[in-house]
Amino acid sequence: MKITTLAIAFAALTAPAYAQDAAAPAADATAPAATETAALQGDAAAGEEQFGRQCVACHVVQDPATDEVLAGRNAQVGPNLYGVAGRVAGSVEGYAYGDGITEYGETGAVWEEANFVAYVQDPTGFLRETLDNNRARGKMAYQVRDEAQAYDLYAYLATFGGDAAAAEPAATN
Repeated sequence: MKITTLAIAFAALTAPAYAQDAAAPAADATAPAATETAALQGDAAAGEEQFGRQCVACHVVQDPATDEVLAGRNAQVGPNLYGVAGRVAGSVEGYAYGDGITEYGETGAVWEEANFVAYVQDPTGFLRETLDNNRARGKMAYQVRDEAQAYDLYAYLATFGGDAAAAEPAATN
């Protein structure tokens, strides 16, 4: 009985220390997002691999100035992702976006690392929460399950868009 009481007392006294230690990594994990001037969190090389496995079925990265396909297989299901970093959401001319992403773009939302990562992980959920509209839906059915892969995809796509300045708004806003 005394050992059980001592064990419970010890657990109760040390719980705040464990809780504080557990909270510290979470604060550190959000630090890069809070400091938007930090470099992109993803790995572009890993993102290229992910794009080749996950995104090419629906998306292409095609330079509109030259019509050169830089990534993908000229898929037309989703919009061209050339210059997506720093671009207003739902703004590729000629692409028939769904109502949810069109409404999101009309707010002036620009694709930055944080909102891109959240969107590709749950397009419909992201739009519903962001627009505060339970009827909003995303046309993109695929969801990137792994957050690190979503960051990698953004880092890779941020390399396209003419020059490095295309990714600049994502890093400075």
